[in-house]
Amino acid sequence: MSANHEHASRPGERAASATEQLMQEQVLDALQNKTPLAIRGGNSKLFLGRPIEGQTLDTRQHTGIVTYDPTELVITARSGMPLTELFEALDERGQMLPCEPPVFDGQATVGGMIATGLSGPRRPWAGSVRDFVLGTRVITGHGKLLRFGGEVMKNVAGYDLSRLMAGSYGLLGIVTEVSMKVLPKPVCSQHLSLELTAEKALLKLAEWGQQPIPITAACYIGGRLNLRLEGGIGSVGSAVDRIGGDSLDAGFWTQLNEHQLDFFRDPRPLWRLSLPNNTALLDLPGDALLDWGGCQRWLKTDAKDTDIQALAVRHGGHATCYTAGVTDSPFQPLSPFLEHYHRQLKAQLDPAGIFNPGRTYAAL
Repeated sequence: MSANHEHASRPGERAASATEQLMQEQVLDALQNKTPLAIRGGNSKLFLGRPIEGQTLDTRQHTGIVTYDPTELVITARSGMPLTELFEALDERGQMLPCEPPVFDGQATVGGMIATGLSGPRRPWAGSVRDFVLGTRVITGHGKLLRFGGEVMKNVAGYDLSRLMAGSYGLLGIVTEVSMKVLPKPVCSQHLSLELTAEKALLKLAEWGQQPIPITAACYIGGRLNLRLEGGIGSVGSAVDRIGGDSLDAGFWTQLNEHQLDFFRDPRPLWRLSLPNNTALLDLPGDALLDWGGCQRWLKTDAKDTDIQALAVRHGGHATCYTAGVTDSPFQPLSPFLEHYHRQLKAQLDPAGIFNPGRTYAAL
């Protein structure tokens, strides 16, 4: 496995900050004492994954923006920084992180965003968290502070370990800071709601997907297809005239992203089904909300975890449980082939297995 990385202490590199040194010392102590570490930031996503036991390593003191160059569309922030503060800094310069990671009552941090890789309604059209990561600084399971990637938009040859950190749930190392690509906010946005059947909504979305219509969010709930259109004034205006429908409050997308809609208050367990583009309407065992133009389907159900995961696989996707304590396998079980590579990667970066052991799968 090759990678573009170097020790942070090399000439030209920034030395470790005081908070990075403290975290590094805690990792070294854990290695010496063979003590597992439970990495935490804002604890806003504890409902995801399996419970872990270990000494808490808190990243929240390691906060702030390291560098921000609005002209180059690149920002570097420390892992303990609240996402709300990052968004405020970007908003002041008319910029944004297009993948729209949720902030969950303002508690989510930059590190948690990277660890879980959660993205918002714009994800199918703009990209995921992983797509915007340029570089990271990471404390590995060897107790070393390393830099992966860089702070420029050009990718280098080799294995892209920076982006691999996105969605790793802290199993591969402690991300201390991340450099990300940002983009200007759209000039114009409009929000529409159309009364349609679910079948008709999916057909319309498939049709519009083949045309230059500036859709950046599409959700079907309660017999209505809700759309967000973003771009230039002319293109958005033309699309509104073509699509029609009623006006929708722009706050809907925040409520959807933060799981604040009435749908999410249903006491039944919440599952997320990730499915291929243009998947037809499915007979799901519960109540569903269609997001990401149908690629993401939120499901409130009391059905068995194995039945839900099997259903997702039959349709070419996977299922994740978003309610803690419902199942010991909240993530789609890995095939033997994938589990082999997950184990190999874990062994390379965290050979002692001290980082968030078992958070995603018992074997990891």
